[in-house]
Amino acid sequence: MIVEPAAGDRVEENFNPVGRAYYGFSTLLCTPASLAQDVGLALGTQAGPSRINDVTTSAGFGSFRIATQTPLNNVLEVRP
Repeated sequence: MIVEPAAGDRVEENFNPVGRAYYGFSTLLCTPASLAQDVGLALGTQAGPSRINDVTTSAGFGSFRIATQTPLNNVLEVRP
């Protein structure tokens, strides 16, 4: 299970109060922290389900689905 901030795949899907807050957090915390790691993947300021699916697939997982959503988070199920 992966719990990620609720984000759409397109910028326009994140033009709401929650998306605006998460863009701020991500810009100031998540993206710089990712860039500081050896792999430095930095998925962008808001990674939607499609981008996370790409990452999990490249990591060798075969199954990906959104298990549930809340106004603040996406809960993703990833299986081998």
